[in-house]
Amino acid sequence: MSDELADRPLTEPHPSRLSPAHPGRERILAAHAAALAAGEAGYLDPETGLFVLSAGFLARRGTCCGRGCRHCPYVAD
Repeated sequence: MSDELADRPLTEPHPSRLSPAHPGRERILAAHAAALAAGEAGYLDPETGLFVLSAGFLARRGTCCGRGCRHCPYVAD
């Protein structure tokens, strides 16, 4: 677990958490971007309906929780 943000924009999840080849990637990233812009804690996944925490919310927590969050801003290469 880390307490330093990875060197990438909050809008871009690590490829190990959301593959560039994921078929729903564009819809997921659009929902995530809307949550970030609104300052919301997360969004409903457009494919599963599950609540997903935004990178902004996770960054404000100040450290990685180690639970494998899709938009974890602490995961580095």
